[in-house]
Amino acid sequence: MADLTLLGLCGSLRSASTNRLLMQEAARRFGPATFVEGDLRLPLYDGDMEEATGVPDAVQTLADQIGAADAVIVATPEYNKGISGVLKNALDWVSRTKGAPWAGKPVALMSAAAGRAGGERTQNMARLCLTPFRPLLLTGPEVMVAATAQQWDDDGRLTNEVNAKALDALMQDLRGYAEAKRAA
Repeated sequence: MADLTLLGLCGSLRSASTNRLLMQEAARRFGPATFVEGDLRLPLYDGDMEEATGVPDAVQTLADQIGAADAVIVATPEYNKGISGVLKNALDWVSRTKGAPWAGKPVALMSAAAGRAGGERTQNMARLCLTPFRPLLLTGPEVMVAATAQQWDDDGRLTNEVNAKALDALMQDLRGYAEAKRAA
């Protein structure tokens, strides 16, 4: 079987984001795959812009990446008890593209946050926002890295054993669903 394609979406634009570290750690633990990080630096959704000029090329590229991926990782920070505007904007834009790139796609949610819950509310909100697109949202194990600034070594590797075991199990399940879908 050819290598799987794994797409990572990070709801934070900061290059030093711990959600980006979490996404990259998840990709490593997923196993052999072609990893692509989607670019969420998109213009704010504007129906007038869409009507005047159509769906921006960057949005179509993202939708095509979602459609072509065998599985998707969504790493989302918790901003003010919810998902980031960056992630919500990307979901809104992709919903305007042709086809249904998310439909049946295995998707794993994860979060890293400064607070003690590790992004529980952002994951709940992300599930609600993704549900209309009908992906195959994995229900667990939940990966919520709390007190995220203290959870990484100098090489950007997750140090907390509980989170690492949960991430391993989540990536094993994501890989299993991706392989099964590819084989079908």
